[in-house]
This record gives sequence, structure tokens and C-alpha cells, in this order.
Amino acid sequence: MSTYQWLVFFLIVQVIHGLGTWKLYEKAGRKKWEAFVPVYNAIVLMKIIGRPTLWTLLLFVPIINLIMFPVVWVETLRSFGRKSTADTWLGIFTFGLYIYYINYTQDVTYISDRSLVASTKTGDTISSILFAIVVATLVHTYVMQPFTIPTSSLEKSLLIGDFLFVSKFHYGARTPMTTIGAPMVHDTLPIIKTKSYLSWPQLPYFRFPGFEKIEKNDIVVFNWPADTVYKFFDTSGRSIIKPIDKKSNYVKRCQGTPGDNLEIKNGVVHINGKELILPERAKPQHAYYMTFDANVPIDFDYVLKQVGATDGAGFINQTTRDTIFIKALTNEGAAALKQISGIKSVTKVINKNVEANIFSRNPNWSSDNMGPIYIPEAGKTITLTKENLPQYKRLITVYEKHDLKVVGDDIYIDDQKVTTYTFAQNYYWMMGDNRNNSEDSRYWGFVPEDHVVGKPVFIWMSWDTNGSGLNKIRWDRMFTTVSGEGQPQSYLKYFLGLVVLYVLGDYFWKRRKNAKA
Repeated sequence: MSTYQWLVFFLIVQVIHGLGTWKLYEKAGRKKWEAFVPVYNAIVLMKIIGRPTLWTLLLFVPIINLIMFPVVWVETLRSFGRKSTADTWLGIFTFGLYIYYINYTQDVTYISDRSLVASTKTGDTISSILFAIVVATLVHTYVMQPFTIPTSSLEKSLLIGDFLFVSKFHYGARTPMTTIGAPMVHDTLPIIKTKSYLSWPQLPYFRFPGFEKIEKNDIVVFNWPADTVYKFFDTSGRSIIKPIDKKSNYVKRCQGTPGDNLEIKNGVVHINGKELILPERAKPQHAYYMTFDANVPIDFDYVLKQVGATDGAGFINQTTRDTIFIKALTNEGAAALKQISGIKSVTKVINKNVEANIFSRNPNWSSDNMGPIYIPEAGKTITLTKENLPQYKRLITVYEKHDLKVVGDDIYIDDQKVTTYTFAQNYYWMMGDNRNNSEDSRYWGFVPEDHVVGKPVFIWMSWDTNGSGLNKIRWDRMFTTVSGEGQPQSYLKYFLGLVVLYVLGDYFWKRRKNAKA
């Protein structure tokens, strides 16, 4: 829905509310016109039902308002003495329209001093659960979201089984575009494994101001632009067109920011003509062929483990009697292998073959050699030609929602012949450090700014499925920061120290309080 359509819808809702409650407003000592004034009517209603004015704000927060509306309907009924179980369910299942019946047909009395404390244990439990869901959803949506690393595309920097906290406020929290969905789940409901949301209606994109911009080499969580899978890792072949904020969450390293000219030469990223230098924590990996003297005894399991080339993911394959193909190995690991007696050569594999699924389907590009590519910047204009159109066609038609067609040598956008195009939003180029095992911008192109979810800031838990017992937990990775200079450092001992101080402080405070009583 467009902004105009939402405004019309909002005004219609205000009229519906006013028509259904104006008599109740009068019985509560208010003026009938107060039931019709947008936003103000909600503030007045909170006073009538004895609830904080803050609740008015929650009525306008997507997803949370799905919880708040039924609560307000029930609270309104109870403020006028209708507190039976039948009244409660009628209020909820008629989507509040039961209040119309009360407003026009029933002689009810306003209870100004009613108790706001739940009269039953069940009611108290439900209130507590709803409060917890509202708070958790606010935190999940606008502050911090838990996230699990499911693939090896950032292997060495982030491992499969890392549990992250992803900050929403670093780059600016994005308000939900999907207005109807289950709180605190993504695209699929647990257990029943079905869609967790309705695709309509959709809110326009909006992002609060952030504290920083996405920089080159930042690790970023975003919605996968090309996502049409029914759910992540679904092997059934089912597909679905998803709203932006319900597309699968991906995590990659930003290699190009708006306005950059990017080129990949023999697997090395160049920005504006210069090689992009990765931070110390980044461990780029490539495929290698290793040849060795078959007559020299070498414990390859031990050797490859020492250089970090084994991970239980089938990355090692002996192709001939004296050659091993290593699918993922760092430059440092390759250098270490070369020093081992009996190993003849360690050669990086550069993919020069044409790949059918490469970005823009350029017949001269491969995942290790592509570009130059201009990364679009909001407000900047480029010359649009038939030659560079494949790079920007999806951007124009899907992300910025224009009609595009080519007639002969001419390009038409929204039925207007054009030779230039001005971008409406920023775009980014995202890649995995594990270059031969990462589906990233080299295949599906740019990441629009409206797809950005947040910045991973903290690993609070790391689980190794190949470990056993307590070794399943990677203790050295717990409570480590994702970004920063130098190698990761665990802050687990400091966290445990704070927990101990809190427990002791709480114990002595309660003991002192009981002694005074």
C-alpha cells in the first residue's frame, strides 16, 4: 500500500472508531467529538480505561498493535461493566465491533475507579505473558535480534553454530513493512512449519537514523534480495514471493559501498582501482590444488587440520594419487603447507570459466574475474545503455518498481525514452570470506539499502556439532565481539563476574530488607 492509501485507511479506521464509541465517551464524561479526532481519541481512550498514555504509541507499532488492539477492546468493555467471559470473547472475535452493540443498545455505566489488577490467576498470567511479548518484540524489532550462523560463507570469521546478537540501531532500525504476522518469528511458524505472516497490507519502507553507516569490510545481516524459497534450507522446490522483511536473513562482508567502482581480479577485490585490504580478523579462503610426493609418508589429516583446511564439510578431496583438492584454505594456510617436506606445490585455483548464473550473465565474467561494476548511490545519475542495462535491470524494475522495456536500441522507463537513470536508494556489494563456498553478490548482484537488517556485534554462544560433551561449546568464542582490531577476545569471565556480583548483591539486599521488616 502507498502512503496515500495508508492515510485513507487510517482515516476510515478513525471514523469506524468514532461511530462505535462516541456514546461511551460521553458516558465517561468526555465530549462526543473526542471519539473522532485521530490520535487524540486514542489518548482520551487510554484515560477512560485507566491505562498509560504510552499505550497510544504501541497502537501504531506494527505487529505489537495486533496484541494491543484486542487488549484495548477488552479494557474498554470492562470499563463499562462488561467483564464476563462472553463479553471478552465477543469483543475479540468480532474485532471490536461488539463495542458497537454496547454503544447503541445497552445502558451501561462508566466505572471510573475500577481495579486494574487481574481478578484471577489465569488473567494475571495472561497479562504477564502479553506484557513480556510486547517488550520482547520491541527489543527484537528495534534494538537487538538473535541470529544463528547457518552456513560456512564467513568461515574463520563467523562459524557455523555461532549465535549472534545483531544490532538494529547501528545502521538505524527499520520499521516492519509486513503489518500482520506472528511476533518474534521470521517467515515460518515453528512446529507447524507454515507461513508466519500475511503479505498484505504492506507499510512503506522507513528507517530510523542510525549511529553509523555501512563501511567496507563491515559484516552485515540483510534480507537475501533473490530469495524465493518457501523457507530457508527447504529442499522441496517450493517457491514463494516474499515481502522484503520476510526474505531469508543472510550475513556477508560488505566489499563495496555506494559510489564505488568494484572489480575482482583473480579472486582479489579491487575498489576504485586499488586492492581492498581486509581487516586482521577476516580470513579469506580460496580453493587450492596441493601436489605431493606419493612416496613420502605424510599424515594429511593432521597436516590439513593444523592449517585449518578441514571442517567436516567435505572440503577435502583427493583427485589423483599425488594431488589433493582443498576447497577452502587461507593464504596463511597455503604458505604453511608449502613449508612441509614432501609437499611439492600449493596452487590457488582461479576460476576463469564462464558461469551461467554469474551476476548480469556477462559471458566474460567468472566468480574470480568480473567487473568493473559501479555500485549505485542514491541521487546519482548514470548513463544507461544496452551494454550496462543487465547490471541495473533488476534494480530498476524490482527494487525501485519501474516499468522497463527495450525497443530496438532504445530504453524506455515508465513509457519514457531514457538515456540516463537516477538511483532512488543506496546499494551494497556483499561477499563471503569463504570465496568458493559463498552465494553472494557475485551471483545475484546488489543489496538494496531497504534490505539491510543490522550489524552483528556479539557472539554470545558457539555450538560445534562435531564436538562431544562440553567440547560441543566453543568456550573461546563465547561473549566475543564480531568487529574490532586484532584477534577476537572472549569476555566470558567478565560476564560471569557480573552475574556473581548481581546474585550476591540481590541476596544481601533482600536479606537486609527482611531484617528491617
